[in-house]
Amino acid sequence: MLRHFYVLIFKLLCWKIMGDFPQELRKYIVAVAPHTSNWDFPLGVAARSILRIQKAHFLGKDTLFKPPFGWFFRALGGYPVNRSSSHDVVQQAIAIFDEHEDFILALAPEGTRKKVDKLRTGFYYIAKGANVPIVPVGFDFSTRRIVIGDPLITTADFDKDMQTLLTFYRKMKGKNPEFGL
Repeated sequence: MLRHFYVLIFKLLCWKIMGDFPQELRKYIVAVAPHTSNWDFPLGVAARSILRIQKAHFLGKDTLFKPPFGWFFRALGGYPVNRSSSHDVVQQAIAIFDEHEDFILALAPEGTRKKVDKLRTGFYYIAKGANVPIVPVGFDFSTRRIVIGDPLITTADFDKDMQTLLTFYRKMKGKNPEFGL
């Protein structure tokens, strides 16, 4: 609905999208990094609209989905999860994948906008448990590009898989690069 508006904004701000999502895949995780700013979410929503990715979803803490704004986050494709220590978010996400024929889940592998030295691993174990690939996406504010990488199928070599992803993400500079990987 807002696609033309977002295309105009991207042109005015000189942002470009490099690459495309795999059309043949029905389920996958979009792992977006570096996540260093509140601007990352609206940028991602705009890119999703420009690329006509209607079925992309995200996980959010369950409190976001309560009145008065819960309807808004659901309309954007959000799924509430209970992030308390007694609930397994990885298993909750795998169950969501299992419930759908087509499902794309976008998330930030750092899990925060603060400085991190490594990626959190939940997104990796969701992909492994749901048997879906990870599509890395980088927000590079220094070049005003959103870069879509090749899908990564998880293997038995966790360290190698994570190194492949880190190599991709370390080329990107977030809005606040001092918080990036």
